Amino acid sequence: MPFSINTVQALVLRYLYLYTRHPIRLVELIFWPLVDLLVWGFLTTYLKGHGEGGFPSSIGFLIGGMILWDVLFRSQQGVAISFLEDVWTRNLLNVFVAPVRTAEYVASTCVVGVLRVGVTLVVLTIVAALAYQFQLTNLGLGLLPFLGNLILFGWFLGMISTALIMRFGQAAESLAWAIPFFIQPLAAVFYPVSVLPSWLQPAAMALPCTPVFEGMRTVLSGKPVPWGNVEHALLLNLVWGAVAAIFFAMNLRHVRKSGLLVKVATQ
Repeated sequence: MPFSINTVQALVLRYLYLYTRHPIRLVELIFWPLVDLLVWGFLTTYLKGHGEGGFPSSIGFLIGGMILWDVLFRSQQGVAISFLEDVWTRNLLNVFVAPVRTAEYVASTCVVGVLRVGVTLVVLTIVAALAYQFQLTNLGLGLLPFLGNLILFGWFLGMISTALIMRFGQAAESLAWAIPFFIQPLAAVFYPVSVLPSWLQPAAMALPCTPVFEGMRTVLSGKPVPWGNVEHALLLNLVWGAVAAIFFAMNLRHVRKSGLLVKVATQ
């Protein structure tokens, strides 16, 4: 059975209907990112007022890091939360007994992730520009490849999160939110990799998001886009994508054979 775009569209529509019929779900897309932006924005304003020398010029990194981190997080959530929506609404078995290929199911959750990123990014970009005079477009030509790499990595983390939830059931649902924060200390979101102990830096540079945040700081410092960082992130994403796909497929095969999928879907 070939990969069907129509099936992907149907699955995406199904997830979107959940948001249109229960608008309160939109709060999660807007409220928490907005709270984070306000906290980091006010902290930045305070530091600008009390910093000295060149320090104030660099603390715009905090707002940029916060916005780009949310891109990664919302992309991961699009995959993991879409799976949990099927569990919570007891629709998971319907999906897997229907003529839906695994690739089509994963692709639909990835599309939902992009849509979630779009909504959040528009809101944060407008508020950051109006309230803190921070322009995300200052990233110039690097903006799109930075966003693309973060969205890709978010998808792969979402696939890993979903695989773990399938494998370990309801007790592992919190991983849908926790997995990105496991890597955040190493991702150099708000500080350069050089701050980390030397023995941790190789682990940090093995994450596709790390060269993106390093590149963001380079561009916001007024330097050209470090295309080497973009290529580094893309190569790492290829590796992480292969690992996530294999891990997801192995776990899905296991839960199908062992009956754990039925248990997850009906608990």
